[in-house]
Amino acid sequence: MPPWPADDHPRSPRIARSHRIARPPRIVRAPRAVRPGSPAGEYDAGARRAYPDAATMPATREPAHREGSPVSTRVGRVERDTKETRIEVEVDLDGRGTCDVATGVAFFDHMLDQLGRHGRLDLTVKAQGDLQIDAHHTVEDVGIALGQALSEAWGDRSGVERFGDATVPIDEALTRVAIDLSGRPYLVWDCEVPIEVIGTDFETSLVKHFFESIVANARITLHVHNLSGDNTHHTFESVFKAFAVALRRAVAVTGTGTPSTKGVLQ
Repeated sequence: MPPWPADDHPRSPRIARSHRIARPPRIVRAPRAVRPGSPAGEYDAGARRAYPDAATMPATREPAHREGSPVSTRVGRVERDTKETRIEVEVDLDGRGTCDVATGVAFFDHMLDQLGRHGRLDLTVKAQGDLQIDAHHTVEDVGIALGQALSEAWGDRSGVERFGDATVPIDEALTRVAIDLSGRPYLVWDCEVPIEVIGTDFETSLVKHFFESIVANARITLHVHNLSGDNTHHTFESVFKAFAVALRRAVAVTGTGTPSTKGVLQ
């Protein structure tokens, strides 16, 4: 008889199976979280390697709306009620450019829509004003409320890029805007246009006054330089779009702490 039982023979199927070298389990790494300041929806090279088939790749996470994120509440809400106007403004710095604007001034609504969409802000503006007189009080008070809402939304400005600039063309018009979330209100306005009415009720002088109101209440430094433009509508549209893009870049979360050697922005 052999010196071992039949089932313990080195060539028995049971022994052969037990001596097979097992393959290590395949490790699939989940994509890393989107870094603060990176565009929403991007995923890094590691995610591409781990999920070569796009259909199997998990949905990426939005940088500003993760549960528990310190920037998930960058929302400002302001109500302003006077004898001249009633204003409601809400702004979400980490929105998708969704706008709900109704001020009763058509051209102004159009410009605010540019601000929200190109700034990628969720922006709600509801205004009732004494338009039987003119649009001055409505435009001014929307600027005041929007500036206050922006200030509330970014709080102490921790983690933001702080500086932002943009140069935006609209056909023949070209405008350069630079922003510093400095905590110190200062406006440099180099945008001279004829005094006229756009549409039926919007005086061109109101644009500068609108930005004066934002600067004073958001406590920012703002430079606006119109470099060219023959059409007033195009000129102001390039101003609002450049402001929107510069603002988007300035409020992007790119770090931690207050971006100032003084330790405060005020």
